[in-house]
Amino acid sequence: MLGPRGVTRARQLRPLRLWPRRPWGDGTIMASMQKRLQKELLALQNDPPPGMTLNEKSVQNSITQWIVDMEGAPGTLYEGEKFQLLFKFSSRYPFDSPQVMFTGENIPVHPHVYSNGHICLSILTEDWSPALSVQSVCLSIISMLSSCKEKRRPPDNSFYVRTCNKNPKKTKWWYHVRAGKLFNKEPDSKYFQLVEGTILQTQLQLLNSVAEKAMAPHSSTLAWKIPWTEEPGRLQS
Repeated sequence: MLGPRGVTRARQLRPLRLWPRRPWGDGTIMASMQKRLQKELLALQNDPPPGMTLNEKSVQNSITQWIVDMEGAPGTLYEGEKFQLLFKFSSRYPFDSPQVMFTGENIPVHPHVYSNGHICLSILTEDWSPALSVQSVCLSIISMLSSCKEKRRPPDNSFYVRTCNKNPKKTKWWYHVRAGKLFNKEPDSKYFQLVEGTILQTQLQLLNSVAEKAMAPHSSTLAWKIPWTEEPGRLQS
């Protein structure tokens, strides 16, 4: 083959493509997401976490939006109170975390729950893993409420509610706790205990894996990543 000035140059062959140009089309992703959601939906119906019940009316029209009815655990500050959790799933679930927030008339008064229902919980954002599930999130929220010692809103509640995005995943959260205050022994303390009943062994192992990840130092400060914060906050909306 001759170049611009008659100089011979070798023909450049394109490398042989051994896979489709778009191996993961929209249809494949949606089918994978729906299969995973159907599996989790069945698990939540047959074996719900303590105090949790799937609102079956919420999934009649769409499988990508669930409402889970929740009742405060006995012996806690929220005993007898009823709440609702809203789950929204994108087409990238489970690789993308679900959007989870409290909804309805009764939003629990908690240091990590804003009055608009947004929850400061790291596994809903940066600590999310495809190995986690709706049941994992429910267990973390149950434990978060059950370990609360004082009913109060986050200190920046008023400002946050006025300025935040409607989607809590748009908020850039930060998570910290005073070093050494929480994890001074194996992660089987009240941090992961449910007041009612015992956690299944598989669920406990999953939560323990979250705890191991939580033990990693956070940047260069004396802080630790945890599934929820002692003093929640955010960088910006």
